[in-house]
Amino acid sequence: MKKPIIIAGPCTFGSYEELYKNATLVKERGIEYLRAGTFKMRTSPDSFQGLREEGMEMLLKIKKELGLKIVTEFTSIEQVHKYGDKVDIIQIGTRNMYNYELLKEVGKTKTPVILKRAFSATYDEWIKAAEYINREGNKEIILCERGVRNNISNETRNMLDLQAIPYIHQKTNYPIIVDPSHASGLSYMVEPMSKAAIAAGTDGLLIEVHYHPEESLCDKEETIDFETLDHILEFIKKEK
Repeated sequence: MKKPIIIAGPCTFGSYEELYKNATLVKERGIEYLRAGTFKMRTSPDSFQGLREEGMEMLLKIKKELGLKIVTEFTSIEQVHKYGDKVDIIQIGTRNMYNYELLKEVGKTKTPVILKRAFSATYDEWIKAAEYINREGNKEIILCERGVRNNISNETRNMLDLQAIPYIHQKTNYPIIVDPSHASGLSYMVEPMSKAAIAAGTDGLLIEVHYHPEESLCDKEETIDFETLDHILEFIKKEK
C-alpha cells in the first residue's frame, strides 16, 4: 500500500501571520497539502464565518510563497467560478453533499475534489453524490469519511465509521480519506482514530492542527498541536 496522503492545517484563520506560521510548521514536516478554511459554514450565524475573499488571497499568497498545495472548502457556485482553478483541491463540506448544483459545477472543473460524507448519509447516497461530479467530467474525486451522527450518546461530536474505508474500496474506484478531527470533536481522540484509520486502509488523513489550538477561531476542542501531529506521522512512517 502506498503512503497515505496527509492534509493538515488550521480549521480557519484570522490573520496572514497566523496562517503563515501554521503553514510553515506544516511544510517543515514534509507535508505537501495545507488545509485551511476561509468560507466557513457554521451552525450559528454568530460564529466566525471566515475571512472569505480576503482569506482566499492569503491562501493563494501562501501557495506562491511556500510552494504548498492548497485545500479549502467552497460553499457556492460563485466561489467555484472565481477560485476553482487556483486551488489544488476543492473541498465540499458535509452540509453541501446534497447540493447537487454545486456538485455539478465542481464537476466542470479539472481540480480534484474532496467530497465529505453528510451527517447521516448512507454509503449509496454518498456514492451517488460523487456521481454528480463524475458525470460532468471531473474524475478526480476523493471521498472523505468525517463521522456520522451519533444517536447513542452525546459525549463525542460524531461517530467515526471506519467500515466506510473497506466498503468504498470494495464498491468504487474512489480513494477515501478520513477526517478524525470532525469525527470525534475531541483533540485527544484524533491520534488514536488516525492510527485506526491507517490500520483500516485509509488513503489519507485530513487533520486540523494549530500551533496554539486553544487560540483557534473554530473547533479548538478538536484541533491538535504539532507535537501530536508528529506522533501520527511517526506512526505512519513505521507502518508504511
